[in-house]
Amino acid sequence: MRTLCKVQLQQLAYFVAVAEVRHFTQAAEILRVAQPSLSKQIRALEAELKVSLFSRARGNITLTPAGEVLLPLAKRILADVETARLEVQELAGLKRGRVRLGATPSLCAGLLADVLRRFHDAYPGIQLLVEEGGSRDLVRELTRGSLDMALVILPLHGDPPLDTTPILREVLVVASPTGAEAGLPERSLKAAQLPRRSFLRIEDLRNRPLVMFRPGYDLREATISACRAAGFEPRFAVEGGEMDAVLRFVEVGLGVAVVPSMVLAGRPGLRGTPLVLPDEEARRGRHRPGLLRTIALAHRKDVELTHAARAFQETLETFLVEASLAGSLPPGVETLLTDKDS
Repeated sequence: MRTLCKVQLQQLAYFVAVAEVRHFTQAAEILRVAQPSLSKQIRALEAELKVSLFSRARGNITLTPAGEVLLPLAKRILADVETARLEVQELAGLKRGRVRLGATPSLCAGLLADVLRRFHDAYPGIQLLVEEGGSRDLVRELTRGSLDMALVILPLHGDPPLDTTPILREVLVVASPTGAEAGLPERSLKAAQLPRRSFLRIEDLRNRPLVMFRPGYDLREATISACRAAGFEPRFAVEGGEMDAVLRFVEVGLGVAVVPSMVLAGRPGLRGTPLVLPDEEARRGRHRPGLLRTIALAHRKDVELTHAARAFQETLETFLVEASLAGSLPPGVETLLTDKDS
């Protein structure tokens, strides 16, 4: 502990910069410092910790095992210090500050834009930084301290040290092409078009070409798990896309995809059909959407939210409650929040 107390924040910042670019001269240019000064600080850090952090064999810069251990810790320390600095600045009122928010692509393309607009109108001096990504990627960035809060999918995997507040539940649907795409050959639609029914079973996806998200998306894991539970391995026509790419691939007939219902708004080339799970058919005796997902607002347990982040959370929750009461939430979406004034 005494050794760590003597480590300077500047040394950690220099270490992280070199670790990210794996080049001392490039790191010095990014930081706008002289390369000899940067190298001196790195050597001082290694001397203080009594370990080598970089392997410098034949000009190739790689992290040693000690460097690999230090890197995520250093990033987290620097992020926490920056958060503390901004929190102190905010004490005079919410005129300055920053909110680093993570969200899934479906939310970025849907509800989030209206929430950000309302927050910006109320707090124009607060800087908004939005990172779009899959839920598992966002959870990783939260635990590293790179985000203040994120909209993620429950349940979380690996028991990360996060507090979560469930805010939305939405229906997942099978997106398939409608044929509205001008000039689309009929043969391109044949394999991707699905029976025109009010619901589909997971078994209806057997032997169907699927357009699949890249690893890091919970939608990918949910789809694969549901298919395996039904006794078959899904067949991928194409995989590795982000949300916009997946929807476009479905529109042109490459396959079908399991997506949140809200992302189909304004896309006449796509049809969304709810899924029903086999156990629900037997239990309920009727057909209802069976594949759902819960969205939660998450933040680290060991870090207090800044004033700006708390203000954003209040803005988000108020918006969702009001939209629910007004009936203006997208089809297939319901809020899990209650009217605080009722």
